[in-house]
Amino acid sequence: MNGSRKLSPQEIADALRDRIRTGALKTGDRLPTQAELAEEFGVERGTVRQALRALQEDGLLSNVSKGSPPRIAEPLPVRGEPQPTLVGLAPRLAEAFAAPHVRVDAACLTAETLMLALGEPVRLIHEGRIRPESIDVRILLPSGDIDLAFPVPVGGRGEDDLVHKRWLDQRNAQVRVLRHNLQALHASHGIDVEVTFRALPFTPPVKLYLLNGTEALIAYYTLTKREEEVENRTLEMYDALGAKSLLFSFERRTDRRDAVFVDQSQRWFDALWDTITTDLTLS
Repeated sequence: MNGSRKLSPQEIADALRDRIRTGALKTGDRLPTQAELAEEFGVERGTVRQALRALQEDGLLSNVSKGSPPRIAEPLPVRGEPQPTLVGLAPRLAEAFAAPHVRVDAACLTAETLMLALGEPVRLIHEGRIRPESIDVRILLPSGDIDLAFPVPVGGRGEDDLVHKRWLDQRNAQVRVLRHNLQALHASHGIDVEVTFRALPFTPPVKLYLLNGTEALIAYYTLTKREEEVENRTLEMYDALGAKSLLFSFERRTDRRDAVFVDQSQRWFDALWDTITTDLTLS
């Protein structure tokens, strides 16, 4: 395989990708050891490690450790295939944060999913694998002063609406954590960070994420009846489990239809931001 010159890590990774694509290496199969691969390709082990690292970053390897050879990972879902929101959002954010200037706009019922999904690009920044120059995040959340359509008690609101109080406490805590985690990147890495919140005068029926003006991701809130302990009381409520909602992706580069959807979604968001929304207060 080596001929008259040494193969590069990229060439070794490409050769192994071909074996995965053609079925010579199947899901769950172990790769040969680094020593065996180094001998086969006529290179140093360091070159093999770089090739394996590239395959790992592409999601083609699992069980990567120093103790044993990695296995071929399960195939990744087709790009654009709907996934549960938390599963689908994190890798899309990681890719968006690889741009020099990051812009994320979000409209949602709570900031929980976004807060959790942002952990992935923040981790990559701390590891030095990506390094944006600026991050601008704008988030629309329901005002704490309105009667939400959901979550809502099954029997209707009373004078002591514990369901609303629970939602408001969670919203405020998530806002604080999300803002802190992003603003900390300025102190630790010198990144120019802007995080802004505005309050919606209605309950959003969907969650929308807009990434760098090139991609729109949307998920529908589906209501369910469930119980939860709130202040030592078991409450029945109609609520939406947003992290499990399927997330649909529309990318400007895909076709004209997707490009129009991205543009219209951005216009919808900007219009709300500039007109009927108000400063979000944490109370």
